[in-house]
Amino acid sequence: MDPKSGKKFLAGGPSSPAVASAGGAGRGTPADWCDLSHVWLPYAQMKTVAAPLPVKATRGSRIVLSDGRELIDGIASWWTACHGYNHPYIAEAVKRQIDIMPHVMFGGLVHEGALTLAWRLAALLPGLDRVFFSDSGSVAVEVAMKMAVQYWLNKGVRGRTKFVAFRGAYHGDTTGAMAVSDPEEGMHRVFGSLLPRHFVRDLPSDDDRAAELDRLVAAHVEEIAGIIVEPLVQGAGGMRFHDADTLRRLRRLADSHQVLLIFDEIFTGFGRTGTMFASGGAGVVPDIVTLSKALTAGTLPFAATLARKEVFDAFWSDEPSHALMHGPTYMANALACAAANASLDLFEREPRLAEVAAIAQALRAGLAPCSDMPNVRDVRVMGAIGVVELEGIDDIEALRRRFVARGVFVRPFGTTVYLTPAFTISPDELATLIDAVVEVVGTMGTS
Repeated sequence: MDPKSGKKFLAGGPSSPAVASAGGAGRGTPADWCDLSHVWLPYAQMKTVAAPLPVKATRGSRIVLSDGRELIDGIASWWTACHGYNHPYIAEAVKRQIDIMPHVMFGGLVHEGALTLAWRLAALLPGLDRVFFSDSGSVAVEVAMKMAVQYWLNKGVRGRTKFVAFRGAYHGDTTGAMAVSDPEEGMHRVFGSLLPRHFVRDLPSDDDRAAELDRLVAAHVEEIAGIIVEPLVQGAGGMRFHDADTLRRLRRLADSHQVLLIFDEIFTGFGRTGTMFASGGAGVVPDIVTLSKALTAGTLPFAATLARKEVFDAFWSDEPSHALMHGPTYMANALACAAANASLDLFEREPRLAEVAAIAQALRAGLAPCSDMPNVRDVRVMGAIGVVELEGIDDIEALRRRFVARGVFVRPFGTTVYLTPAFTISPDELATLIDAVVEVVGTMGTS
């Protein structure tokens, strides 16, 4: 970083191969393309963050850097690219749509792509009949929370504005979503008491914890609008797994106290845990569910919040104030709907869940040697999620660089090294990813 200009050049400086190959006609000099002085990067201390890698293209399970190197992507761009990058069927669907209608507002107007997609999602999630579209997972969570609170208001019940959430949870970066994420270990703890306060407890992973949670809800039921949980896997909170029995306990608890149950399937949806949705795999139907990430297979920002008929019925009224007053500008974007419908076609036509099962088998066998390594706390696999949890990571940026040096893009966080590859990854590419994790973890502490 140049302390005077504030510029940081990627991949080693303005004379590096990466910078020399970047840029293009009419876009200024190649050095300008790689100038970070006007961008604010996510989840990063800008003063000390390592230079991000400049990408010029993607293909399949590979990221192509500006200097010509290729990295096998181990995390599918934050778990979105379930069919791999640049799938021609999805690309063609989006190209067709952009010539017809790239977007039209969803207020007073509708279009075929959105109505078809809503029908298809409702069919895939039996019991969840109504679909509200938005443009990001965090907003989908905000909509779900808003639905839950207004559900009670519309029924004439005031005061139910709080939620039961869980340690280890992450639900997004907007204010409401932050407030139901882990307040102590999560990335939003700096906000502390500035966020709305909810009831954050341990997941009811056994009968004792379930009884404790039951007592809490019983004592505060007049304040509680709903319970929100990431089913089967708490993703960004540390790739923590729990079983279907935990979700069944939550369903019984919600029914017993007549509170709404919200499943945040933004990470787990669309095959990641081994079934199309974690809720279906667990045999539990929530009252509200949120979807995003793989909804468009990593092509366009999009999200959806689905609700049961009983929830929707509380808004069906002659009273204008009972309407859900929410409407993202780009909700039901036609390009995103085209991508999502094409992605669902691929799930129907190609063996995605069988591919997930094969990935799970390879991850279990390949990551098993890590269990005996001195710095490893746990190794676990569910569907196309493989996790090596470490006792600690001293220099996470150095660890990330070691993966890049081995030709893979793996991005550890906290104490977790994980793989969430595209479902279409080749066996050789997956083996390269697994070997890199075993090698790097096995040599931690060495240069």
